[in-house]
This record gives sequence, structure tokens and C-alpha cells, in this order.
Amino acid sequence: MNIRYLLSGIALLCGGIAQAHMPYLLPATFDLGKRTHIAVQSAFGEDAFDPEVAMRDAPFHIVTPAGTPGTLGQIAYLRDLSIFEADLPSDGTYRISTGQRLGRKGKMVRVGKDWAMRGEDGDLPKDAPAVDVQSATLAEAYVTRGTTTDAALKPTGQALEIQPVTHPNAITAGSSAAFILLFDGKPLADTEVTLFRAAGRHDGRKIAGTVRTDAAGRFAFPITQSDLYLLLARHRTTAPAGADTPYRSYTYTLAFDAA
Repeated sequence: MNIRYLLSGIALLCGGIAQAHMPYLLPATFDLGKRTHIAVQSAFGEDAFDPEVAMRDAPFHIVTPAGTPGTLGQIAYLRDLSIFEADLPSDGTYRISTGQRLGRKGKMVRVGKDWAMRGEDGDLPKDAPAVDVQSATLAEAYVTRGTTTDAALKPTGQALEIQPVTHPNAITAGSSAAFILLFDGKPLADTEVTLFRAAGRHDGRKIAGTVRTDAAGRFAFPITQSDLYLLLARHRTTAPAGADTPYRSYTYTLAFDAA
């Protein structure tokens, strides 16, 4: 659906920048028709699709309809966002990704059964034992040239990711969109997932819904209206062996457009 352009609708934000930024990756369009390339922006923002901090040091890449690596153009780093182009030489669905990006380090404390970040998650018990943690972010989107295909939708089996059950480029208003939340390739149960909508910056309804995954990591959202959406999931757990910190805070987002 060729209805949104790379830099359209970017809001100018005033005041201080919140520390709990969400990553996003936004193609100029999700339905390319017969176009052979795509322009993409990526950034961190307090709100979905509002760029505040450019996505730097990210291993941007693209997966072709054959499930193989594609070709990216040169990346331009602006102060608020990063921009690049990707070639789409054949028909089918492509996955565009920031790749797994390690970010800032901080402190995390246990609150009940959950972990919470100091400086991000509101007022936390000052006397609670803190552990060292590093953020890890991954933002993705799918675009289709011609007919939708499924090879690029295959999960990597690494860290936190969302596997589409409903094809992201076939989601329409009035339907239900289904997904599976995975961590290291295994379903992640009882984890909160939030759905943001771009039009919320205008009407005040930024969050379209919040659900928790079931025992099989599955979740779904009713898509009530045409809009640009961003799925967000977070998972805090022990870091892989050899990591700089004993814990990691993983964030994953998936952008999609509902006709």
C-alpha cells in the first residue's frame, strides 16, 4: 500500500527525551507493486515512529524471498534517524532488519516476578539489590513486491523475536492478526506485548491494545481500523556466556500497515 512516505508525519518533539526509548524500522511503503527498491528509516523514540535518536552501530540487513541475504545501499546517519535504501530485484516478501544491536548498560532490580530497569520503569525500591544489565534491540518490517511469500518470515532462532502467523503484508482492518513470541527459537509464555498505532499521536490513543502470550507463545490483536502499527515486546533475562553483563534487556518491534 503505497500511502506513506519515508519522512511524512514526523513530529517535532519538545522537552527532555525519555530514557525508555523503543526502536523502530519504517519502510517508505509495505506494498511495492513493481518497484525494485525501497527507502527505509530507523530510530529510537519515546513514541512509535517519532524519531529522537538515530539508530547507529546496528547491523542492518535484508532477507530476500528466497531466504538469502539481500543488498543494502549506503546508510545515512542524521541526528534523529538513520536512512538507507535496499534493492528488491525479485517478486515476493522481504524482511528488513536492524539486526541485533547491543546498547547502553545500566542497573536492573527484581520487582515481584519481573525485572525493572532503574531510570526507565518509574520509582523502584532504592534498597533492592541491583544487577548489571545491557540493552539489546531488534526492529523489523516486511515488505512485498508482487505476491506475498513466506520464506523471509522464518525466525532466526536467536534472542527475542516475533514470528508472524498472519502474513504482515496481508493484515487488513476488521481482521485479527496472529503471531508467536519466541526467545532463542522457543515460545515465550506469559509475556506482555503492546500494539501501538501511528494515528495515536493525533487522537491521543497511542496504544491499540496490550495482551499476554499464552503457553505456546501465541497472541493476537483485533485490527479495528486502517493504520500504521508497531508491535513491541520486552524480555529481561540472563545474558549469554561471555557477555559484558550478567543480564540483558531485550526489546523487539515489528512494524506493519493495515489496509
